[in-house]
Amino acid sequence: MISSKNNFLITIVGPTAIGKTALSIQLAKHFNSDIISCDSRQFYKEMTIGTAVPEPEELKAANHHFIKNRSIFDDYNVGDFEKDALYKLDELFKENKIQIMVGGSGLYVDAVLKGLDYFPKIDASIRENLNKELQEKRLEFLQNQLKELDLKTYNAIAINNPQRVIRALEICIGTKTPYSTFKNKPKKARNFTSIKIGLIADREIIYERINRRVDLMIANNLLKEAKNLHQYKKLNALQTVGYRELFSYFDGDFTKEFAISEIKKNTRRFAKRQLTWFRKDTETIWFDYQTDINTIITKISDKINGF
Repeated sequence: MISSKNNFLITIVGPTAIGKTALSIQLAKHFNSDIISCDSRQFYKEMTIGTAVPEPEELKAANHHFIKNRSIFDDYNVGDFEKDALYKLDELFKENKIQIMVGGSGLYVDAVLKGLDYFPKIDASIRENLNKELQEKRLEFLQNQLKELDLKTYNAIAINNPQRVIRALEICIGTKTPYSTFKNKPKKARNFTSIKIGLIADREIIYERINRRVDLMIANNLLKEAKNLHQYKKLNALQTVGYRELFSYFDGDFTKEFAISEIKKNTRRFAKRQLTWFRKDTETIWFDYQTDINTIITKISDKINGF
């Protein structure tokens, strides 16, 4: 295995709509690197507008991987991504010892940088049933179920995140063992050194940027994209902000205006959860979102040269 001191993975994190994509492209150009996307919804080719996939000119500006490379009908999870991303990085490091990773999905970032706990394969019907219960009985029902089956996990995870609750429950139900018993096992060593860059702004600025992005998505025909996916609304890939709210509109539960306001509100909540997750890593180097690119490049170069 190549020594980790020879390879560097620069990872860009931060809340949604903060400017991670633009920074990743600037850094990729400077370091002549490729970009690994670890946004857990940009994998899906049917979901372009609502997941803020980079524009065509942005995708051309640097080589991107793991964008629109899967279908919503594929059975693809964070464990699969960990294996695929590490394999791709092994290839890329042969060409350039510095590579870029970007995304707002904290679990997917940690999967690549630190490794995942091992969980056995679970029958897909269990997740399907849990998603159905989420739609029919709401999140509180699932939260109470998790509290009964695995109190330790109930107290540890982002309990208002339906994907996290469903993931923990499917393990509890599918293995008849608490999700928490599979956590914190020894992980495989990585063959790269991680340099983590975070972008931040005042809360009011983040919220304003989120609101503008949602308005732009609506202007770019997000309703049409969501309408085409409505019949598949129970699929796991579609249990995400920007689509759930519009599905409720199509079902007659929301007005269009209320659905859009809910997208903005839930995206703001998501951004808050992202920051809570990423701030746990004390090694992340944080920059204001308007920081000059040369300042960031200098800091990264100093870190690399210091190893």
